[in-house]
Amino acid sequence: MPSPASHPNDPLHGITLESIVMYLVDQHGWEEMARRIPIRCFLFDPSVKSSLTFLRKTPWARLKVEEWYVTDQVRRHL
Repeated sequence: MPSPASHPNDPLHGITLESIVMYLVDQHGWEEMARRIPIRCFLFDPSVKSSLTFLRKTPWARLKVEEWYVTDQVRRHL
């Protein structure tokens, strides 16, 4: 069986939104997330569940989180 095709133009291929949020929380914490992206689900009583609910419904916020994750991954691998 052939291996799945790689997607060199999509750095988020195969990475779930939950994994992204959990990574950013582990690396930076909720306080830094709220400072960089000041949205209620990061500012007040933050949780992965509330963040996922909001980010799945709000494309501009999801894009900011995904861009931050990709940038962080690039810096980490330099």
